[in-house]
Amino acid sequence: MRALVQRCSEAWVTSEGTEVGRIGAGLCVLVGVTHSDEPSTVPKMANKLWNLRIFDDVDGVMNQSVADTTRSLLLVSQFTLYGDTRKGRRPSWINAARPEHAEPLFETLVDELRRLGATVATGRFRTDMQVGLVNDGPVTVSIEI
Repeated sequence: MRALVQRCSEAWVTSEGTEVGRIGAGLCVLVGVTHSDEPSTVPKMANKLWNLRIFDDVDGVMNQSVADTTRSLLLVSQFTLYGDTRKGRRPSWINAARPEHAEPLFETLVDELRRLGATVATGRFRTDMQVGLVNDGPVTVSIEI
């Protein structure tokens, strides 16, 4: 499981012309699932996202997590995080999990974060989405579990 995590002052996602998710300050997270991901992968990713210390403390040091601050995350499924560009000019999506495998794991990740106390907004699986955000910092990190 891969995630591209962006600290934001706001983020939103639209699907088929309709806004389906929005947060204020928090984390905008693009989530990719691969074939070898299992249900046991999900709590590890949820805990990493929940406790990742990329928010500033009172001294301006990245020492706080979303759990310590806004508690808000926007999660968007993003199979293209597994695009392989080592050969040729067109990415291969062979490492991206099929939707039948990825969607339940993505939904479990959303549920796990909510169980931890997060407010989670999401996009819509298997639709064409547009994601917008105001990147705070900018701070962007990638995670692989």
